[in-house]
Amino acid sequence: MASDPTRMCELLVGLDHVDVLDVEVEGLEVTITIETRQILVGCPSCGVLARSKGRRSVRLADVNHGFRRVNVLWIKRRWCCPDADCPRGSWTEEDRRIAHPRSLMLDRAARWVTEQVGRYARSVNEVAETLGCSWHTVNDAVLLYGEALIDLPGRFGEVSALGLDEVLFLREGTYRTQRYSTQIVDVNRGQLLDVVPGRKGAEPKAWLEAQGADWLAGIDYATLDLSGSYRAVFDAVLPNATQVADPFHVVKLANEKLDETRRRVQNETLGHRGRKGDPLFRCRRLLTRANERLSEGGKDKLLGLLAAGDPRGDVATAWTAKEAVRELYAHIDPALALEWVDALSDDMDNEEQPIEVRSLGRTLKRWRLQIAAWHEAQVSNGPTEAVNNLIKRVKRGAFGFRRFKNYRIRALLYAGKPDWSLLGMVGPP
Repeated sequence: MASDPTRMCELLVGLDHVDVLDVEVEGLEVTITIETRQILVGCPSCGVLARSKGRRSVRLADVNHGFRRVNVLWIKRRWCCPDADCPRGSWTEEDRRIAHPRSLMLDRAARWVTEQVGRYARSVNEVAETLGCSWHTVNDAVLLYGEALIDLPGRFGEVSALGLDEVLFLREGTYRTQRYSTQIVDVNRGQLLDVVPGRKGAEPKAWLEAQGADWLAGIDYATLDLSGSYRAVFDAVLPNATQVADPFHVVKLANEKLDETRRRVQNETLGHRGRKGDPLFRCRRLLTRANERLSEGGKDKLLGLLAAGDPRGDVATAWTAKEAVRELYAHIDPALALEWVDALSDDMDNEEQPIEVRSLGRTLKRWRLQIAAWHEAQVSNGPTEAVNNLIKRVKRGAFGFRRFKNYRIRALLYAGKPDWSLLGMVGPP
């Protein structure tokens, strides 16, 4: 058997249940012609012995052999049912071991491209050029085998901390209308559970409700940025979970209010936007830096520029408010944190404060429980933001997406932590 050249060629092809009819080498391209060994076939509908109706050839892309591109020419048999009363008519043979009926790639090649595109975030075009096939051939295989892999039961188990956040999915149309997606993330494991369209509450709410009451009961913490729509989702679907406002977004909001104050005072005092020599423009970066990270010279410079460009002290007040918000996260006592938030929001929300500081105070008051909850839970939306970065990497590699299905499958293959060891055993339906 080992000395049979035909048998050795069949083993090299990796399909020991087919006959190799021909191997043609032309430059750096190899074409292998095969056919199945099945001679007698019964009608799938009635079981009557089928009659041959000729043959047709289908060209399938395969993985490269060294520097050579490999194509497999499958000579498929066509059959028809001789029973005139049978509704089956005619059909062409199929063999999932060779290729999926909806794929123009050999089964092993389809699994290989799925791993290259999904696991390593290679672009579809790059893989297609490597194999010498079309973009659609590779993409169709990734969708077929990738969807089967990410939809396997047990890809994610019980979740104790859940996060929601949005990412820009597409700019569409003449006016570049922005379309977003919402990522649902296991915060503890940093695993993308799923992607749903939009950044409103309806889609993530429907996804969570579909998981069942037992799964939802295991979620103790729900993390989010200061998004009212996601808060409404958690209120409706996870009423017993503790909501945690992400500390980064709380401090970011304080910095944004500080910057709004600086720009307003700049226009009111000088009548124009910040210019290189303006005091408030010169101190814009010093204002956002943490107080403890300022050198003595930096503090003196900041105070001097504020004295020169902030006659009513509005910017200085906003800077003090920002530092007070940061100080909130200097300890981990939940009760003290809630007292701090309440006292801080009361101090900010009065007529003597700048309008931006009053706005910050009202926001702190609305989110007081979620902000203080971080001191107990010690979980944040940081892993969700990390998953968003992974999705953005997939978008860059793909040069953007236009179809949400492609976007979702590629994102879940890269950031959803599927079990890649199952790719060789599980195929599409």
